[in-house]
Amino acid sequence: MTRKQRKALHATVVYALIILLCLFALMPLLWMASTSFKTSSEQFVSPPRWIPQNPTLEHYAKIFFPTRISSGSFQIYFFNSLFISFMTTILALIVALPASYAFSRFSFPGKDAAYFAVLGRNMFPLIVFLIPLFSLMRILGWINTYTGLIVAYMTFTLPLAIWLLKGFFDGIPTELEKAGRIDGCTRFGAFMRLIVPLTASGMTAAGVNTFIQAWNEYGFARQLTESASMRTIPVGLAYFFTENTSDWGGLMASAFLFSVPVVILFMIIQRFFIAALTQGAVKQ
Repeated sequence: MTRKQRKALHATVVYALIILLCLFALMPLLWMASTSFKTSSEQFVSPPRWIPQNPTLEHYAKIFFPTRISSGSFQIYFFNSLFISFMTTILALIVALPASYAFSRFSFPGKDAAYFAVLGRNMFPLIVFLIPLFSLMRILGWINTYTGLIVAYMTFTLPLAIWLLKGFFDGIPTELEKAGRIDGCTRFGAFMRLIVPLTASGMTAAGVNTFIQAWNEYGFARQLTESASMRTIPVGLAYFFTENTSDWGGLMASAFLFSVPVVILFMIIQRFFIAALTQGAVKQ
C-alpha cells in the first residue's frame, strides 16, 4: 500500500467515525421529531418505527391551541424563555465586560480572592443556592416576576462570562491602550474604542454560553414562578405529565420546538463561536 493510499484510508476511517458520532448524537433529536408526528397509538408499537406510517400534526395543534387555558400555552412559555434568556445575556455581558477587564488589567487588594470567589460560585450545584435565593426574592417581592428570574439566572451565568472574557483581555497587548492614550484617549475611551471591538468574538462565546444556560434552566424557574403566565418552556414541559395521563406526543413536539432556537443560533454564529474559542485559548 502506497503512502497516498494509506492517507486516503486514514481519512476515510476518520470521516466514517465522525459520521457515526454525529448520527449517535442526533439520534435523540431525530427520535423526538419522529415521535412528535406519530399518533398516540403508534408511539407504543413494537418494534418501534422511525418513520410514522400515519403522520399527524395533532400534537403541534394541541400545544399552539391548548384546550386547557389554565395550564398556559406554548406561546407564553416560549416568550418567557426567550425574553428572560435574552435579558440575562445582555445584562451578563454588560456586567462581565468591565469586571473581566478589571481582573485582567488592574491590581487591587483582594483581587485573587475576588476572582477565586467568582470562579468558586460554579463549583457548587445550583440547588445549594435555591433556598437563599428564594428567601431573598420573597423579601424583595420578586417571586413570580421576570426580574427575579433574570437576577437568579445571572448568579450562575455571570461567573462563566467573566472567566471567558478575562482570557480575551489577557491576550490583548497593553501597548494598544498605551498608544490610544498617547493619541488623546482616556482610559475609558481606549477601552471602548480599541479593546471592546477586539473582544467581539469573546463576547460571542460568552453570550452564546449565557443564553444556552438561561434557556435550559429548570430549577430556579420551577421554584421562583407560581402562575402559568410566568412559566418557561423547561417548566412547561413537566405539565405534560399528570397523575392519570402522560402526553408523550405533546411533550416531544414541545421539546423539539424548544431545541430549534438553539440549533438555529449555532447555525448562524458557529463560525464566530469556533473562532472565539480558538482565539481565547492562545495568548498573544
